[in-house]
Amino acid sequence: MDTWYDAVVVGAGFGGLATALELCRRGARVALCEALNYPGGCASTFRRGGYAFESGATLFSGFDAHQLFGRWIREHALDVTVEPVDPLVELRAPGLRLPVHRDRTRFIGELCALPGAPVEALTRFFETQARVAGVLWPLFDDPDLLPPLSLKSLLRHAGRAWTYAPLARWLGRPLGAVVAHHGLEHFTPLRTYLDALCQITVQCSAAEAEAPFALASMDYYWRGTGHVRGGIGQLAKALTGAITARGGDVLMANRVRAVTRVEGGWRVTARRGELLARHVVANVLPQGLRSLLDVPVGRLPRVDALAERVDGGWGAAMLYLVVRPPEGDSGSARHLELVRDPAQAFTEGNHLFASVSGVADEGRARPGQRTVTVSTHVPLKKLAGLSQEAQGPYFTQLHARMREGLDALAPEWMGQVVHAMTASPRTFQRFTLREAGAVGGVPRRAGLDNYRTLGPFQADRGLWLVGDSVFPGQSTLATAVGGVRTAASIASAR
Repeated sequence: MDTWYDAVVVGAGFGGLATALELCRRGARVALCEALNYPGGCASTFRRGGYAFESGATLFSGFDAHQLFGRWIREHALDVTVEPVDPLVELRAPGLRLPVHRDRTRFIGELCALPGAPVEALTRFFETQARVAGVLWPLFDDPDLLPPLSLKSLLRHAGRAWTYAPLARWLGRPLGAVVAHHGLEHFTPLRTYLDALCQITVQCSAAEAEAPFALASMDYYWRGTGHVRGGIGQLAKALTGAITARGGDVLMANRVRAVTRVEGGWRVTARRGELLARHVVANVLPQGLRSLLDVPVGRLPRVDALAERVDGGWGAAMLYLVVRPPEGDSGSARHLELVRDPAQAFTEGNHLFASVSGVADEGRARPGQRTVTVSTHVPLKKLAGLSQEAQGPYFTQLHARMREGLDALAPEWMGQVVHAMTASPRTFQRFTLREAGAVGGVPRRAGLDNYRTLGPFQADRGLWLVGDSVFPGQSTLATAVGGVRTAASIASAR
């Protein structure tokens, strides 16, 4: 009990894993506590009934050799295999099948080849998109360009200041304004693609999405994106091994119950005992941080404001299926984005993201079978307004709509379903320990408030929040980059 850690990290999601690994790399004494017996949080792989399913997110970027995950795999000799599937995703809607190829030019060509496509306007739109994405993605590729900024980083920004000009026009404006500027608001295939992409990346429709965030997210599929063989849990597990190899203490199945300020730092009370730390890094939602601190609303206004924004976001309703593949299937992993009605909100079963495991994903299912993870967004505010009695029928109907959408748009995968398991946000919470089953963090709706906090989030002295609810954003790569920069802030404080 008298031994102090430089930092205790609460939660082994990718924000917590990244913080712990980077602190260990910098020579800090670190303990990582995770309540579950597997790491990864919302991007984890769990087992039920003899099958292994992705808990939520199923397609990941950042695996090119120069990017964060690619560097980690190389530098820490991680036993992780990333498969470059192509197409990465196939978007399906009534009358539309649009493959998203690994080659950006090929994808744009597919879009331009659709009936009635305004080719010149599409070309100009994607030129605008490429300029904005080309400014923002290097910040992920080289996290030293993100806060906290050293003098060297500031000088590097000064040297590339001219490249930021494409951002100025669209700050605080929605992606819908960019679409309208190029005269593309009536081209339904593009609008469907953008709404589907924005709903899973920036957590709102294209009409609402903050333009720079959305334009950058459009490059997601072309920035080292691939399928992790065996599930994303393989990467999370490998990172816990790298943390241990660097001298960190990884304490799984060790739920943290309370975090209390003491002289010189913090006391972390967990299932296995108490830990003392100069810094605590919480890879939880802001609501979870309040619970750990046992403080009422009003004590930490910045945390309260962030929690309110998360409450305006989404929960996850899931279908976990085991199927026999259709005849002639190639055996590779598949990712399908399905939209029943492009004119309706891309939520509550109208929009589905389905990921099918590959033959090489050994241990996921029995021979001749594949697992399928299917997700849709549910408004958290709507759920909060439903009584417990009303939630049961609501999710029964929702899961029925999800099955109908799969039957209509991906019938080849629904011919032989051998096992099915449904999940509401409450179930998702059990798999991931996310309060209310929330996913995706804060919806990035248009407005300059998105730029108010552009760095590590320190809730109190020596108390940090990481994860998808704080900058730089929602993806697994973004939460990991945020963890790396939080570690840099802690190292500076040390």
